[in-house]
Amino acid sequence: MTEYQARFRIWRGDAEGGALRDFTAPVHDGEVVLDIVHRIQATQATDLAVRWNCKAGKCGSCSAEVNGRPRLMCMTRMSVFGREETVTVTPLRAFPVVRDLVTDVSFNYAKAREIPAFVPPRGVGPGEYRMRQVDVERSQEFRKCIECFLCQDTCHVVRDHEENKGAFAGPRFLMRVAELDMHPLDAAAEAGLDRRATAREEHGLGLCNITKCCTEVCPESIRITDNALIPLKERVADRRYDPLVWLGSRIGRRRN
Repeated sequence: MTEYQARFRIWRGDAEGGALRDFTAPVHDGEVVLDIVHRIQATQATDLAVRWNCKAGKCGSCSAEVNGRPRLMCMTRMSVFGREETVTVTPLRAFPVVRDLVTDVSFNYAKAREIPAFVPPRGVGPGEYRMRQVDVERSQEFRKCIECFLCQDTCHVVRDHEENKGAFAGPRFLMRVAELDMHPLDAAAEAGLDRRATAREEHGLGLCNITKCCTEVCPESIRITDNALIPLKERVADRRYDPLVWLGSRIGRRRN
């Protein structure tokens, strides 16, 4: 097993401020960034705060920015960096710092609560839902989300504009709206809920300009922009601006 000394710069501080601190630590074959952060924590900075859980890329806890790119530390292998390269680890920039590499991501949970839940169809009891695979394939991809919030962090709508957080749900939760809108059994419309209208009016869909930065950082390779956000934008545009759709909705209302 080969070993070399890696140079790390890790942000240390809290909500009041902080700075990057330099560390040197040994690296062995096959190790990931989280391994080295843990080694530094164990041997040089025992009070270093870092959030993690599964170390298998499935819990989303160890999100951070590595050399400026939002990543899961447990899925970022040291082999992708040159041995002479300094690896810089900083907290997620879009969220308030609690301490060191730990950020307050409660913004995301607040947004999750704002998304109306799945509405089951009338007359169908628990255990009676029936769907064909062809009906669920389109939105099944979105179920892979581990809520690491890397897409939320890299989205410039909130990353560079704190003032947008109140009106913008972010790619993860607009994807949730799209998933529910595509669900073959969701009866939100029958209950008087227009998911497309709420996406535009309450969750800030119009602020998304489909740069695909959210897709680029997704550790589950979910095509957030192409398969969720763009189709949702198209359906919203059809509903709001297509004259035939608009006329049809008016005729339907008159008949009722």
